[in-house]
Amino acid sequence: MKVLICDPISPKGIALLKERPEFNVVVLDKKHGEAELIPLVADAVAIIVRSETEISPKVLDAAPKLRVVGRAGVGVDNINVESATQRGVVVMNTPGGNTVTTAELTFTMILSLARKVPQAHASMAAGKWDRKSFSGVELAGKTLGILGMGRIGGEVAKRALAFGMKVMAYDPYLTEARAQALGVELAADLDAIYRVADFITVHMPVTEQTKGMLNATAFSKMKPNVRIVNCARGEIVVEADLLAALDSGKVAAAALDVFREEPLAADHPFRKHANLILTPHLGASTKEAQEKCGIEVAEVITSYLLTGEVRNAVNLPFLDAKTYELVKPYLVLGEKLGKLIGQIAPAAVDRLHITYGGKAQELPNIDPISRAIITGFLSRTPAMDVNNVNVRSVAASVGLTVEEKRSSEPVTFNEWLHVQAFSGSEKVASAGGTFFGSPNNPRIVRLFSLPVEIIPSGVVFLMNNKDRPGMVGHIGTLMGKHKVNIASMSLSRDQVGGQALTVLNLDSVPPQAALDEIAKDPDITNVRVVQL
Repeated sequence: MKVLICDPISPKGIALLKERPEFNVVVLDKKHGEAELIPLVADAVAIIVRSETEISPKVLDAAPKLRVVGRAGVGVDNINVESATQRGVVVMNTPGGNTVTTAELTFTMILSLARKVPQAHASMAAGKWDRKSFSGVELAGKTLGILGMGRIGGEVAKRALAFGMKVMAYDPYLTEARAQALGVELAADLDAIYRVADFITVHMPVTEQTKGMLNATAFSKMKPNVRIVNCARGEIVVEADLLAALDSGKVAAAALDVFREEPLAADHPFRKHANLILTPHLGASTKEAQEKCGIEVAEVITSYLLTGEVRNAVNLPFLDAKTYELVKPYLVLGEKLGKLIGQIAPAAVDRLHITYGGKAQELPNIDPISRAIITGFLSRTPAMDVNNVNVRSVAASVGLTVEEKRSSEPVTFNEWLHVQAFSGSEKVASAGGTFFGSPNNPRIVRLFSLPVEIIPSGVVFLMNNKDRPGMVGHIGTLMGKHKVNIASMSLSRDQVGGQALTVLNLDSVPPQAALDEIAKDPDITNVRVVQL
């Protein structure tokens, strides 16, 4: 079996693979683009990459024997996971291997910004003795704002607290209880951090919400002489806006390990700015991290190819074949329920309660289903590395408690999954699902304790409204006016003339103009669109 190693990994990891007589290990000596890679993957059974090589749909299509792609690191944004899943290729990563390393680099940057160490060294290397130009600031008593409190953000917080800093954290899905346990203050929004932070460090992935997040508007809200650190993703910072903020003095200094385009161009203006500290994407570049990731990726690839064991997979649960076939329909339904709850519940959910009823409570292993529900729920978060293997630890890291119950109480349906979301003691959302006729025909049949019938796929429109004559025709007319086709409709009410819940399966996302027009009706509230 050919194992193709496209990017440099630890020699110990390579040695582990070469020890197996079943493997033909091929190590590429340089980065290959898509066109160069395609002929090399034709007979590959496994591919191992870091962040340099892109595994695109074309590369996957050119590898008919491919069974697994291993990422020596956490992020899999250079691997087309959706295409891999469609092709039946397992994608595995090595979560946690880079956490401490990246946190330590981040804190090195914070210290360097505070004491201007790189600039002072450059001055000394040039033969100067210039003490006045490199007067710094103490970290003790300063406020560090951490944007994103995942594993790396939590490790940075520990180090900052040890240096006597006050730590404020912004993460929409971090609970107050978890923040208190970490010893940090939970900020209500980004502006709360911008107003008071002396240092700001980013630990978020690139999403539609975070791309370009640190821009001119954000810098204008920040405390004067703030110092910025980015060891996450270059696309989060608008580079021209950062330069302008540095030139104006609003931002005293910044330290960057990542950039919008890498490698950084030789003539990039960042290189000439005296108040910038730059490193060439070194977040994971330590001997220890590379060794951990290299060994771990070799181990998970070996286990999967030789025994079928699945560990650290981002697109396949850890199950034996027999159990997987039994629970597979519930995995689909569970993830849809989790996604629905995640999109209709407020941000401050700290507890999920999952009930298995009817035949579902007789399943030999409900853990994979619970993981699918939690994964669906957490898909609303910026945490891009959530999968069925690490989902429980990710949930714990944001303060989300998960309770599971097998219920023998009589239910209307043969199979029954019910998910409730709580904020403190208050139930803020609930949904239940079952199958109609066969396991391939899932339905959501309870929403906010009201009976509904929702196909759990595609675009779903929801609203609360007064139960009045003509409401259905009114909504249908507005949707038609804006060229939105209604696939199915479900109506429920508490009493005649009371409050109703209207749910539509739609063929497309309604334009904002349609939603605004619907929301103008005084009898309509809570207009929402979710995508399943």
